[in-house]
Amino acid sequence: MMELEKHYTNRTGWLRAAVLGANDGIISTTSLVIGIAAASDTRSPIVLAALAGIVAGSLSMAAGEYVSVSSQADIEKADLAREKMELESMPEIELRELAKIYVAQGLDEDLAMQVAVQLTDKDALTAHARDELGINEITQPKPLQAAFASGASFISGAILPFLVAFFAPIKSMVFYQYGFAIVFLALSGAIAAKAGGSNVVKAVIRICFWGTVAMVVTALAGYIFGAKAG
Repeated sequence: MMELEKHYTNRTGWLRAAVLGANDGIISTTSLVIGIAAASDTRSPIVLAALAGIVAGSLSMAAGEYVSVSSQADIEKADLAREKMELESMPEIELRELAKIYVAQGLDEDLAMQVAVQLTDKDALTAHARDELGINEITQPKPLQAAFASGASFISGAILPFLVAFFAPIKSMVFYQYGFAIVFLALSGAIAAKAGGSNVVKAVIRICFWGTVAMVVTALAGYIFGAKAG
């Protein structure tokens, strides 16, 4: 038997939120710790900053993701409501519109009209939602799922630099945080790329580069602030 093809589109919603949350947890918490470590000689403010970053960051990510995906869901619901009204008020125009879509995709006019008629008879709203609006079950926004995935993944990423802040030597804290962060980001990027079926090397290089930029800028800010405060 032929092996079925693997598709990853159905993972788009939760994977995007999970990857964004984990990477943001690693980068933002590490950057925060590096900034504080560059301006402090004691462990207490560093650990406290990391803990505060975990709590605030995870709640912020979850809330932001929920609001964002809910807005997307509201837009899709409004579009579907308008499409349903149009199907009820001008079905012939909507039928010809659907046929034009299939002609644009490569079917001849007669076949396109036959397909449009059959799909309309079966479920007109679903046909228009999928082929005219680009809305389907696979890409349907799920606010609660996205919020949970984003918040939980932020914690899973942020807990790593928090542990480093707890155990790494104070004098070398900045270097330990950066070194471990790059390892964490590389693993996160590789896992995300593997789960999404994309290029692993490209994903790892991209996240490590931008993570480095964020941490260097924050370290400089912390160092400057520490020097001025001193």
